[in-house]
Amino acid sequence: MVPTVPFPRRPPDAVRPDGTVRHWYENELGWATVPGTPVDLLTGLRFDVLEAPAEAGYAALRHLRPGSPVAVRADRMLLFVAAGSAEELPGLLDWLEWGSLTLDIGATGSGGRVEAPLPPGLARGTRGGPGEAEPGEEGPGGAGQAGHLRAAGSQGAAVWLRPPEPGCEVESSLPTLSALGGGGGGAPDLVRLVETMASECHRIRLRGRCAQPLAFS
Repeated sequence: MVPTVPFPRRPPDAVRPDGTVRHWYENELGWATVPGTPVDLLTGLRFDVLEAPAEAGYAALRHLRPGSPVAVRADRMLLFVAAGSAEELPGLLDWLEWGSLTLDIGATGSGGRVEAPLPPGLARGTRGGPGEAEPGEEGPGGAGQAGHLRAAGSQGAAVWLRPPEPGCEVESSLPTLSALGGGGGGAPDLVRLVETMASECHRIRLRGRCAQPLAFS
């Protein structure tokens, strides 16, 4: 029998220094946060967030620039995209001919909020492991994927896979709808990102159906 390594335990809420977290986002990145504990980020101002199964998210990483922020929470991936993308998602899925299917893709935009992942250095200090991916760890099904899902999955808290870089304009690295055909000045393309995620979500859905036991009357 292959021995298993127990999942790391989530630190108590008291261990999370929310003042430090809030300071990093507001002062280092210039991102708006929501008052209260734990720290949440406001969406719809500088970015929106797409959420999908981690497997679908990993498949879509090839459409992102290295500096595009990506986080994982449990078995979900959070991809930061250009503000306004959440409103565009339903129409985009219809245009890509995925609109008639129920896909496990969520979007948070104007007026919404998402949990603030721990800053990279703080994540290393409190979780006993890196908060961001190391080179070569982002491929689908690789050891890096499993490691990050173990780190976040058993704890339910969001952690950075690709953290944002302080001092950089995050908007320039985010997928945009206008990037299709080069109209976005080389920005990542939201259309190809969503198409890949939708295809992978559909495969996951079909696998789930095939795995269900047959019912006999």
